[in-house]
Amino acid sequence: MAMTIVMGLPGAGKSTVLAAASQKKEHKVLNWGDLMFEIAAKKHPAKIKVRDDIRSKLLPSEQKELQAAVGSALAKMEGKVVLDTHCSIETPRGYLPGLPYAILTKFKVSQLVYITGSAQEIYTRRNADASRARPGSVESIRAHDEYNKMLLATYSVITGAPAKVIMNSQGKVEEAQKEFVALLE
Repeated sequence: MAMTIVMGLPGAGKSTVLAAASQKKEHKVLNWGDLMFEIAAKKHPAKIKVRDDIRSKLLPSEQKELQAAVGSALAKMEGKVVLDTHCSIETPRGYLPGLPYAILTKFKVSQLVYITGSAQEIYTRRNADASRARPGSVESIRAHDEYNKMLLATYSVITGAPAKVIMNSQGKVEEAQKEFVALLE
């Protein structure tokens, strides 16, 4: 398996940029959060009703169990995979790495991509999306983005895969999509 891992903060526009990957029929696009939610909803039906409940209602140890289950399933996949995930997850107890070492080392990562934008743009996008619970001030978004960029570098060292930062600025999504698709070629 050749895996391209695409990460970013909630509201950075990962899903929007990743929509361009559908042009590449040989790539299977998977969302880590959706995979975790499927498992969590079955394992904790009283607590987990929506994806955002995972980070707000489960202990870090429970989240790590879910990560391990998803990681094991992904490591067995064949072909070219584009994985939509987060560098880290903001929880009430602090940031939880999205790709712990024990999981990341199971993957054959060919490319790491970090989608971001200005903290103000991300803040505005989050507030416009009533379908999700995405807290944060502009300052907390900026701090989380900086932490994620440090993790991106760490993930690159661990995997040996190149790391690319793509700016998804307001009104320039097509440019970000073209830049992303070029990495898949």
